[in-house]
Amino acid sequence: MLKKAYLLIGALLVFAASCSDELTVYQDEFTDTITVENDDIILQQNVSLTTAGTIDIFKSGATSSFASKIDDENEPAGDYPLTQVAQINPPVFEGSVLTSTHIHVASDYAYVSYNTAGETYLGAVDIIKISNPRNPRLTSRLYYRNADINSLVFDDGYLYIAGGVDAETSVLATDNSFVGKIRVVNGRFDISSGIDYGFQQGLNATDLVIDGSKVLVTSGREGTLTIYDKESLEIIQELPANDLRSIAKNGSRIALLDAGTGVNILDNNYQTSLQIPITTDLGPASKKTLDFAGNKIVVPEASRGAGVYDANSGNLLEYLDIPTNPILENPEDKTTNAVGLNNDVLLMANGGAGLCLSEELPNGTYGIVGILELEGSMNFLATKDDYVIAASGKTGVQIIKFNRPSPSLKDRCKDLPEYEGSSKLIVLTGESLAFSGAKRLNNINVGGSLLLCGSWTVRNSVFINELALFEMKGQMTVGRNDRRRNVRIEANATLRIEGELNIFGDLILEDGATLEFIGNQNLINIFGDVEMGDNVRVTGSFVDAKNKL
Repeated sequence: MLKKAYLLIGALLVFAASCSDELTVYQDEFTDTITVENDDIILQQNVSLTTAGTIDIFKSGATSSFASKIDDENEPAGDYPLTQVAQINPPVFEGSVLTSTHIHVASDYAYVSYNTAGETYLGAVDIIKISNPRNPRLTSRLYYRNADINSLVFDDGYLYIAGGVDAETSVLATDNSFVGKIRVVNGRFDISSGIDYGFQQGLNATDLVIDGSKVLVTSGREGTLTIYDKESLEIIQELPANDLRSIAKNGSRIALLDAGTGVNILDNNYQTSLQIPITTDLGPASKKTLDFAGNKIVVPEASRGAGVYDANSGNLLEYLDIPTNPILENPEDKTTNAVGLNNDVLLMANGGAGLCLSEELPNGTYGIVGILELEGSMNFLATKDDYVIAASGKTGVQIIKFNRPSPSLKDRCKDLPEYEGSSKLIVLTGESLAFSGAKRLNNINVGGSLLLCGSWTVRNSVFINELALFEMKGQMTVGRNDRRRNVRIEANATLRIEGELNIFGDLILEDGATLEFIGNQNLINIFGDVEMGDNVRVTGSFVDAKNKL
């Protein structure tokens, strides 16, 4: 929810001592307005692995009986072997739990903005290092007193933020909507030389993008599209608008979502070249973030779902309805707030109906795959490369990984048939099977010989029977931290790994079992315990992430 915010910003920021060596507080002549937390110990307490591990995808139209269906032997293996890397708990500041509002992913970091619902006005910004999926780090957190932060983008060493300000009480502000420019060094905020600000008309700044040497900022009711110089934040141009909710950029194309008129496609002079009428009621003062998909533009249309439009003609191509979430849905909060595109995948943040994943079909339309197994009402999402970062209101920020096989792994697996069988992969005694792929499985039970090459998640256990052989090339995750499952290697059986194995549960090696690693790029990450019988062999080169072996 976007609202008018109150912000007290001083022209001069003065250093003030604090009780923590890593905690820096800056104040103006009236009251302190900014707090920066860089203490690694304090910050890492906000990183939760409670729900880390495999992620189920609930099918569209599923009911609460889904839990029983996933154990059906006839249920096919699913695509998209997703895992949850971690959850970042939201800031709690001056007694208030802040709500995540926007995310930007750039290089090794995700940047998250926060605001506060109701009459209390507080904001924050997080920097999260996501380059190592086994060790995500909250590297810096900045708090604003009496301000909501609604959007942000990182560019060339600086984080640009957009939010609200009460111009009547601020020493510096000339209008209610503001943009700020904060220096970032090695994943940490550096405000030793201050923060630059720019101001524009409108009750609240809602979104921003970088366009070359310019920063484009939208503000809501009675607002503008304002073009700033990226270096100085001096205003270059102001264009009045009715009620701008978001802005998106794709190459030279820029799209504005106006709650009063629809989508405006702008030319190089920021004039409207195409208008796409949107008649859906987007709701009062609610943020709705659109995205491009090649020559299409996808618009979050509140309770209507997502509208897909031709960005050249403006024609409506299709609507994607909000599917029912069997475990999370809140009927009062079933609304599409944001969309994100990643290759042929379309994601929708649907409020209390969760995070929906759809895929592009051969005919160019989108087919719903299902709803991700995540907690919280989904406000916003950002997706880039192998990651999805989802803002789930007061539940925090969810870091999700696609686990797509790398090109080199695909090449190594190309001679094997792709697995298209049951989610319960069973190899009988005497059978010898080999498959490639990227699948979600429920169980693996090997009685003979099995080779899997690719990327795999297993909801439940992996069981290697006596004298059996299971070879895995690539990456595999078994279980989930709040639903632990084991990998059991029975007497005289062998598990041979060439790649990465994550076990959210125990590794059990019975008498005479062998755990063998092939090559030099191996990792095993065991969240539970290791149980070993007699005459167990562990051979080869590997990294033991948690020193369990």
